[in-house]
Amino acid sequence: MKRALLIVDVQNDFCPGGTLAVKDGDKVVPVINGIMDKFDLVISSQDWHPEETVHFRKWPVHCVAGTQGAEFHPGLEADKIDLELLKGTDNKDDGYSAFEATNASLTDFLQENNIQHLYVCGLATDYCVKASAIDAVTQGFHTYVITDAIAAVNVQPGDDEKSLQEMYQKGCVLMESTEIQ
Repeated sequence: MKRALLIVDVQNDFCPGGTLAVKDGDKVVPVINGIMDKFDLVISSQDWHPEETVHFRKWPVHCVAGTQGAEFHPGLEADKIDLELLKGTDNKDDGYSAFEATNASLTDFLQENNIQHLYVCGLATDYCVKASAIDAVTQGFHTYVITDAIAAVNVQPGDDEKSLQEMYQKGCVLMESTEIQ
């Protein structure tokens, strides 16, 4: 049974001090670093927005391609990542899901490497993590969301809990990092 870890958008702009900081976003980094070695493959996604995009009508400017804000959090052990996916690169879309990457096909990569089980973590629970996890289920992968390795934007109070419930209802397994063997 081959399995992969998908690290969603653990980037400077989503961590404290960033332009779209997720409360406690940096606290996912040590949890993620602690589990990377348990997987056959490690994949990451990064928002990689153009300077002008419809996405910035909804959100503050963040993760502009090539900027410090778009880089991985400096504590993330990025050297362990096998595939880096860039998303949100078109100025006409949001690019929430890692399955919308423009530089590679996540589905093809997982299938070519015989991955059936995909574990999802990162930022933010209520947007990019949720979109990526639900797309993984839709694509036929056994999908697990690592609840102590995610953090939410919570535009509305309780968005994190609603998102977890939605992912569960769509077929994701919710689990803690300590449950990963």
